[in-house]
Order: sequence, then structure tokens, then C-alpha cells
Amino acid sequence: MTHLIETHDLVIERDGTRILDGVSMHLDKAEKLAIIGSNGAGKTTFLRALIGLQKATAGRIHAFGHDRRAEKDFHDVRLRAAYLFQDADDQLFCPSVVEDVAFGPLNQGLSEDEAMDKARATLARLGLSALAPRVTRKLSGGEKRLVCLAAILAMEPDVLLLDEPTNSLDSQHVEKLVEILKNLDIALIMVSHDRPVLDRIATRALLMKDGRLEHAVLHRHPHMHEHVHIHADHDHA
Repeated sequence: MTHLIETHDLVIERDGTRILDGVSMHLDKAEKLAIIGSNGAGKTTFLRALIGLQKATAGRIHAFGHDRRAEKDFHDVRLRAAYLFQDADDQLFCPSVVEDVAFGPLNQGLSEDEAMDKARATLARLGLSALAPRVTRKLSGGEKRLVCLAAILAMEPDVLLLDEPTNSLDSQHVEKLVEILKNLDIALIMVSHDRPVLDRIATRALLMKDGRLEHAVLHRHPHMHEHVHIHADHDHA
């Protein structure tokens, strides 16, 4: 099987400190991969490296069939692997929601009418049509996060990279986000401290520790309903 994205012995150093120390992983089609770990472990740095926003010191990134080394190598990666930032305000800048969602398709070469149609269709598919005419800056934090997700999905990416997507969301918006992500038929990597959400979405999990990724185990405990819980291997040593 050809992996969508893989890294081999990836090293990243910053100001003389080794943030990532030989990270190897792979992501396959339709896989939902959770990455857990403590604050400062390097999870966000790793996500940014996958799309060339953080330069690797050593090692190899192979994405969508090609090695990616120079900045120019990542241009099409950023079109196919969409990044959801921790802060929604970093991604929203148009006056209205529908314009924000249309921005990506417009930059992919669609006409203004085509881009707006695609934006409306994407919002409708996610159950967010009521937000279309709203002024973006007046949305709640949860609404902004969902609009950011709609904006990147409108570009029809092959992979989603989600950096703490439930930060500062209330329970209603967390449930909406989980519902959307569970029903997506595309691969994603989700970095989060929100274990209950990861338990419900992830098909596989990795732990970032000491600058490396190691296997973590998904456990299913039978109750009246099935729940999935993520544990690092050493939790059961």
C-alpha cells in the first residue's frame, strides 16, 4: 500500500534544541490518526512540518507519492493536506461566512459564481447553512471553528491536519464537530488533549514523547454502549 503521507527519521531543531528526534510515521487513506502527548512535546511542530511550515533539519517527508524537501515541493501538499489552526481567527478574514468558505475554491481557479455555489453546498452538507450570511467576526468561538472546517473542506482536500480542534468549544459545538469528523471519508491527523473526543474519532493513535512517536493502544471497554479509550503502551506495562 502506498501511504498518503509518511516520515522517516524526521529531525527538527530550534535554537539548538532538538524538538523532533527521529520521527517516523505513516497515514493511510480514510485513516483517522490521533497524536497525543504533553504540552511542548512537538505535536504542532510535527503537523506544521508535514506541509512545509516548519523546515526539517534531517530525515525525509514523503507526501502524495513524492519526497518533499524544498519549499516549492510543498506547494501542492498544502492544497491536498488542509491545516486547521488552533486559533480560528488566524484563518478567517472575509466579511461574511460564505465568502470565507468560498475563498479557497476561488483560489483553486473556480469562477466567483462556482466558488460561491461550492461554499453554500459545503455549508449545507455540514448543516451550517444558517451561518452563510453571518458576519464572520461576530460569530461565537465554536461557530468560527466550524466555519474554518467548512472552509478547508470546500477545497476537497485528501487529508485534514487538525491542531487542538476542540479548544475553547462548548459541548454543543464539540458534538457538532465530532459528528462532522466521524462522517468524513477522508484521512485526518488530529492533535488534541481532548481524550474523550479522540476516543470517539480515532482509528489509530500515536504518543509523542521525547521527540519521537510511539504506538498507543485503542482499547474498547464493553458497556451498554461501546467506548474507545486511548492509552500509551507503557500505561499497561
